[in-house]
Amino acid sequence: MREDLGAMFARVTRRLIAAERPLLDAHGLTMWGYVALNHLARGPAETQLALAAAIGHDKTRLIAVLDALEADGLITREPDPNDRRARLVRITAEGERRHGAAVADIRAMEEELLGGLAAEERATLLAVLPRLAS
Repeated sequence: MREDLGAMFARVTRRLIAAERPLLDAHGLTMWGYVALNHLARGPAETQLALAAAIGHDKTRLIAVLDALEADGLITREPDPNDRRARLVRITAEGERRHGAAVADIRAMEEELLGGLAAEERATLLAVLPRLAS
């Protein structure tokens, strides 16, 4: 009898988080800070509220994450000209640089992790996971 998918994914997730944490620490990023930068690096400015919804993080707890990213010069926040109560969040050039360096280190770790798979298995896994995640 095979193990439940949830249990297997949970173990893989814990393993990935444990492997990513020291890499993110080396770049001065928290896991949630990295998640926010990942999202901001892919597209135009978003409001804090839209960002919280997009990354699945509580909007009130995201404020501290954004405060830290802004203090490090990785993002900017400014009033939305269409709604002065809302704040637009943008990644800075330094944010892009630090995010890119963290991504490179994480991809190298992932390559090592996936190294035990045959090329066809790796290709299948990387093709199927985004479909399962959406």
